[in-house]
Amino acid sequence: MLQFGRRIRYVLAGSAVATAVITSSQAQQPAAPAAAPVKLGIVSFLTGPAASPFGIPGRNGAEIVIEAFNAGKAPPPFDKVGLGGAKIEAKYIDESGSAANVVTEYRNLVQRDQVDAVVGYVSSGSCLAVTPVAEELKALTVFYDCGTPRIFEEKARTYVFRVSPHATMDNVAAARYLLAKKKNITSYSGINQNYAWGQDSWRDFVGGMKVLAPKAEADKVLFPKLFAGEYGAEVSTLLTSKSQALHTSFFDGDLEGFIYQEQARGLDKRMTIIMTTGEAAIWRLRDKMPDGTIIGGRGANGPLARDTEINKWFQKIYTDRYNIPPTYPAYQMAQSLLGLKLAYEKAAKPGAKPTSDEVAAAFKGISFVGPAGEVKMALGDGHQGITETAYGTYRFNKQKQQPEIVDIMRFPAECVNPPAGIDADKWIAEHATASLTDGVVTIRQADGTEVPFAVGKHLHRADVANWVRTFNKRSNAPAV
Repeated sequence: MLQFGRRIRYVLAGSAVATAVITSSQAQQPAAPAAAPVKLGIVSFLTGPAASPFGIPGRNGAEIVIEAFNAGKAPPPFDKVGLGGAKIEAKYIDESGSAANVVTEYRNLVQRDQVDAVVGYVSSGSCLAVTPVAEELKALTVFYDCGTPRIFEEKARTYVFRVSPHATMDNVAAARYLLAKKKNITSYSGINQNYAWGQDSWRDFVGGMKVLAPKAEADKVLFPKLFAGEYGAEVSTLLTSKSQALHTSFFDGDLEGFIYQEQARGLDKRMTIIMTTGEAAIWRLRDKMPDGTIIGGRGANGPLARDTEINKWFQKIYTDRYNIPPTYPAYQMAQSLLGLKLAYEKAAKPGAKPTSDEVAAAFKGISFVGPAGEVKMALGDGHQGITETAYGTYRFNKQKQQPEIVDIMRFPAECVNPPAGIDADKWIAEHATASLTDGVVTIRQADGTEVPFAVGKHLHRADVANWVRTFNKRSNAPAV
């Protein structure tokens, strides 16, 4: 009986303590624990020749957008805190090094650091190397800048996405703009880096020219090594050409080095240079960029972007922080993060992080509007984005002491991108005549308003300057 009595007293005492604990707990009602942070790996060139013009602006774009997300200060529909209410922790990784090193760093992010997603990569070589590893590890990955179309043409992907359009758009639109400006062109040349990006860019530009101006011929075709830096021999070769235009998809320090070297010998006075990535260099080169250069920005980015509220928001937070306007690498990083945010929150469940498979399923085929306009994840079975694009002509405004892009033409996404299910090169060679030569372009007038202009199969015979003067006359705007 004694033992039994002791047992009763122990249980009763325990019950009294438990009751006291429950009552105290109910009275205090502590806040629910904060959601576990979402870990992102952000990869861009932080050192080397591609860092200053491309990698750092991309990294800076990530920093300010992630800060806005974490503070809940991004514009609607991106104004929910973090990703699905969970704050973002970002780890920034340098893309510099060999493809093997890039893959090693990627594996470290996924396997060692256990990030929830990776957003990054400027080089097409990096993206081609990382893609199969991302699929192997089933790791959600968003490429932000690399442009080769091969990523989603070679094989269907499950975990890899790219919000930014691929290079086909850049080069088809470059051909369209060139032929609008120079309707009687008979010869053109090209200088592009000798790897996937440069090779694909030149292939698509030539393909577009063959459709739009079949009588024009490619003369000098040069492929110097990536990051070569010295272009004296190439400039000498180009000076022997009678081409009226020169196409280049050079980026990073190669672009800036080439501009300085060609200007010293007057190449830009001999032929119009078309720079598909030139927008990224205008704020660095300023009056060193040749007036009259045809400028692209891998989409409607920077001065080529429309004057929308979300674009004004992005330009303001970037310029306020870094004292320089954002260029297209910053835009593409911002757009990539906005797309990831929408997909993550679409897949989110109360009390638990969504899995990579769930976010990937939600990402597939989404559309949204960002600083560079509407994005449709329309290609690559919903994994590859398309947007409108724009080209213009560079001039340095000496009165304002700042770069300007004038005579801007916009091309709808469907006019400069292949339809779903058709590879870019086959589309250009076999299917693109109607898409390349029909549609509606938009021209920005001198007063800042934009006017749609329907075009038919003879688009390339029109003259952009005449169009702009006509529109300006109608609107009583000052001449461009």
